[in-house]
Amino acid sequence: MANNNKVVPASKQALDQMKYEIAAELGLPVGQHYYAQVQAGADSEFAAELGTPMAFSNSGKDYWGHIATRDTGAVGGTITKRLIQKAEEALFSLY
Repeated sequence: MANNNKVVPASKQALDQMKYEIAAELGLPVGQHYYAQVQAGADSEFAAELGTPMAFSNSGKDYWGHIATRDTGAVGGTITKRLIQKAEEALFSLY
């Protein structure tokens, strides 16, 4: 049985922020700002043709279903890499 309880609950917001920063660096079309731009000039029929998840973007939730597994894995891998790098920096600064 998986235990997804966070040791530090406030870390969720920091990890989400890091996730979207990395996605932007990789050029992935996710986040509410992306859907606001798409919807500004598109009606729902046109957006549906583009694969824009109107229901998700209107509800304030971000949708990652249109992103390839390889790309989402790259985001997760980069998050892990940066967290390890920060932990190493913190450890080396102690000595």
